[in-house]
Amino acid sequence: MIEGLQSFQNVFKIPELKRRILISAGFLIAYRLGAHVPTPGIDGQALAQFFDQVQGTLLGMVDLFSGGNLRRLSIFALGIMPYISASIILQLLTVVIPALERLAKEGEAGRKKITQYTRYGTVVLSAVQALGIAYGLEGMRSPTGVSIVTDPGWGFRLLTVLTLTAGTALIMWIGEQISEKGIGNGISLIIMAGIVVRLPSAIQASYTLITTGELKLFVFFAIVVMMVAVTAAVVLMQEGQRKIPVQYAKRVVGRRVYGGQSTHIPLRINTAGVIPVIFASSLILFPATLTRFVPHPWMQAIADALSPGQVTYTFLYMGLIIFFTYFYTAIVFNPIDLADNMKKYGGFIPGVRPGKKTAEYIDHTLTRITLPGALFLALISVLPDMLIRWFNVPFYFGGTSLLIVVGVALDTVRQMESHLLMRNYEGFLRRSRTRPSGAFGRRS
Repeated sequence: MIEGLQSFQNVFKIPELKRRILISAGFLIAYRLGAHVPTPGIDGQALAQFFDQVQGTLLGMVDLFSGGNLRRLSIFALGIMPYISASIILQLLTVVIPALERLAKEGEAGRKKITQYTRYGTVVLSAVQALGIAYGLEGMRSPTGVSIVTDPGWGFRLLTVLTLTAGTALIMWIGEQISEKGIGNGISLIIMAGIVVRLPSAIQASYTLITTGELKLFVFFAIVVMMVAVTAAVVLMQEGQRKIPVQYAKRVVGRRVYGGQSTHIPLRINTAGVIPVIFASSLILFPATLTRFVPHPWMQAIADALSPGQVTYTFLYMGLIIFFTYFYTAIVFNPIDLADNMKKYGGFIPGVRPGKKTAEYIDHTLTRITLPGALFLALISVLPDMLIRWFNVPFYFGGTSLLIVVGVALDTVRQMESHLLMRNYEGFLRRSRTRPSGAFGRRS
């Protein structure tokens, strides 16, 4: 424990790392302050009563990812999900459209152009979602019959679209600033902050249920033990690796001898991290949210089918997580480039021919070890929610929340540790020296 405290103190001995941490903390505080600025034209009390009624449904899950902003309909009510949706669309189009694929291979200039397109897409998606929410709110009432919108009409709709779109653009800018000037992945940290900030109210709600007898003490402790086990499993899978041995041939250049050493390629079981969970949640919530706010029978049927706990939602959610695990792994890890670099420097895998055969071997190995990682993400994301639903306990942390919180925390700690190790300080993680992987920001 003393060594852990010493490692934590080392963080503040490095001026650059200390500055990055303070910048990230400052932006996250600004994000949480903005979460309390309400959108004009809304009866806040009536809206809060409405969300108390739909807790545990699709809207409750959307509110979870927005950090409670949707419940208050603050200027950050849409959260960061439009940006994530736009990023997914651009990455999918990059694979399909040759012009975007060429742009992605142009280096820094190409990435800047794709980022610019992502921003434009974020604004468009935000405007569409905000208009759908404005239409839906005009027809909603609290359980006591009070109208949520005090003055409905096109004035309210346009003001809501402008306010919510500007709020999403501001969150997008905050996330980019954290990734560039702070520590950790900005977008992931914003999502994590929105989840963690609701922990005190969840503990208070659980305590109230226990004191009133609605929640049995034994069931509560069983759920806590289950969540601790899930957390341990998440850490285990995030840190799990398959090490492929690599041998470098000896080369004599003048009087010097190069190579001849043995090393390994660490292939992570879950190369994509928590990104598939965030992608799948965003993709399934975007159409489901729009259909929920449109007062039409068949639209409501779609919204009900895509609500948490439904069979359609469960299988679609799991399928999307597995798909995005393989999809994002293919984006961030290129076996062909790795095999070419190994061949260039005289490296080879024992028993495997250099070049194409090496790339095929690495790709085959990565495909096999990614499957249990993808299945783990899918099962952990839905299993706790299903168990909680069976016990009829409105507990806060589900599998998705834990995956995001633990995954983002590990990624941020790795980035902090890389700064410590570069300056010969003892890091946090004793046994792991893996590189961090982020979704939307730079990698340190």
